Parts: sequence; structure tokens; C-alpha cells
Amino acid sequence: MSKHLRLESTIQRALSEIFMREVKDKSIGFITITEVRLTKDLGFLTVYYSILGQDAKREAARKAIERSKAFIRTTLAHKVQMRKSPVLIFKFDESLEYGNKIHEGLSKVMPKD
Repeated sequence: MSKHLRLESTIQRALSEIFMREVKDKSIGFITITEVRLTKDLGFLTVYYSILGQDAKREAARKAIERSKAFIRTTLAHKVQMRKSPVLIFKFDESLEYGNKIHEGLSKVMPKD
């Protein structure tokens, strides 16, 4: 495993812990960090997340994450020793939702055993 991939893995675990234990905004709810992508120059970190719930719940969580972004970045910098603290970009991960739609479609056309 390359050094860059290990760093991304460490960051993903640290972010999960930060959301679970340190972010106090209740409108975020149960969040799962599905993937992180760090640019080669360590300047930007794209964080993919999923949240259970309807669109209104997701929108409230997105706003809460944006409000908490500076706190999350500072806390991440304390937990993970890096040359510089990357700019955080949060994106909702739609792959799980997309997979569920495909599964539903297949279950309608495929006969059950």
C-alpha cells in the first residue's frame, strides 16, 4: 500500500471518529464517511459521505457539515500529522442510493426462486 493510500485511510478513520465523538450538531445524525480523496499536493481533501434519511434530512446535514467545516479541519489537523491542513470538500455519496435503485429494478424483472 502506498504512503498516499495509507494517509487517506488514516484520514478516513479520523474523520469518522471526529463525526462520531466531537461534532455536536445533532442535525448531522448518523453519517458514514465512505471515501476520501487527497490531492497529490495534500492541498485538497474530498470527503464522500452518506446519511440515512430523506432529502430534507440530507439537506439539513449538508448545511450542518458546512457550518462545522472549520472545526472539522482544525480537529483533523490535530489528529493526523500532515505538512499542511487540506481544504475540505464534502460531497454526498450517491453510489449507495444508485445501487439500491439498480437492485430494486433487477428484483422487479428477475424471477424469485
